[in-house]
Amino acid sequence: MENKMIYFDHAATTPVKPEVVEEMMPYYTNKFGNASSIYSIGRESKKAIEEARERVAKALGAMTREIFFTGSGSEADNWAIKGVAYSNKDRGNHIITTAIEHHAVLHTCQYLESDGFEVTYLPVDENGLVSVEQVRKAIKPNTILITIMFANNEIGTIQPIAEIGKIAKENNIYFHTDAVQAIGSIPVNVNELNVDLLSLSAHKFYGPKGVGALYIRKGVKITTFLHGGAQERGRRASTENVPGIVGLGKAIELATENLEQYNKKLIDLRDRTIEEITKKVPFIKLNGDRYKRLPGNVNFSFEFIEGESLLLMLDMKGIAASSGSACTSGSLDPSHVLLAIGLSHEIAHGSLRISFGDENTHEDVDYLMEVLPLIVERLREMSPLYEKVKRGN
Repeated sequence: MENKMIYFDHAATTPVKPEVVEEMMPYYTNKFGNASSIYSIGRESKKAIEEARERVAKALGAMTREIFFTGSGSEADNWAIKGVAYSNKDRGNHIITTAIEHHAVLHTCQYLESDGFEVTYLPVDENGLVSVEQVRKAIKPNTILITIMFANNEIGTIQPIAEIGKIAKENNIYFHTDAVQAIGSIPVNVNELNVDLLSLSAHKFYGPKGVGALYIRKGVKITTFLHGGAQERGRRASTENVPGIVGLGKAIELATENLEQYNKKLIDLRDRTIEEITKKVPFIKLNGDRYKRLPGNVNFSFEFIEGESLLLMLDMKGIAASSGSACTSGSLDPSHVLLAIGLSHEIAHGSLRISFGDENTHEDVDYLMEVLPLIVERLREMSPLYEKVKRGN
């Protein structure tokens, strides 16, 4: 088993499915035309983009003209937040978000603060859930946007998006959700959720990297994000990444057609892993809500160890996992998400995120449970704090 790499980091990225690659390949070779050109291979590219747009719209319960392709989920977040903020500053300058958003949202909000906007960062409870009532109470006469992530990328907690969307609608406030982790993991319908803007990224659901999309409800007042061309109906200039867009369209179609069956498998793996770790490893804490969490997400903090050492030792045993967000893996600071749910710096540093995917099996979990307790024990033996606990001091 040690010669095989077991991949447990699907929240960071996923492999591209063969069916997706197959649909993309012609647009790198014989169908390479620029979609803005009027000759036949250009028209073929344009047609492929519009077919992908239809697939995304169908998956979200949206209209095709409400889907705009971007270069990533982070770009979609930036466009949604800055676009609404600058377009509606005549109405107000207040934005509501949470303390556990992805940095694509947090850093964008911080940037807007430096440009005269006011941002309320709502706290979350120990499970990472934001209170619907706190959202309601945070609303001011000058509030123009609420932006709250659908499901957390680190701890997997799923927020009460439909209820928050209802409050936003009642108060005539635009509502954006970063659904990058949600698409392909849980059902998403923009009308049932009362959202005005929604961000997604293809590489989280077995599509290619470097392509995402932003759903913008018809009638939303939002600025153009990139200037310099008429692409995406004049709202996002740049020659279209046709193969990437085609891949996104195919991937979202595949991800949503077998969602219930896929989720059943992931929940089974997730729950078994949580039970096994809880049973076999002492001095731990499950991070995130036990049940209101993504089907494939497991996040534990282990006392008396350093998360980076744990990841390196798992890697030596052929297991790829994470300590949190891949976008901040170069940082030495503990996760802002884990601190926001009340963990100390020391315990936050000892976190492990396992995120399951299509190819994972119960045999993979068996192997994880064979090596993880031994690695944790070995690392703890190096800790003077653990030695004191063992001695009962």
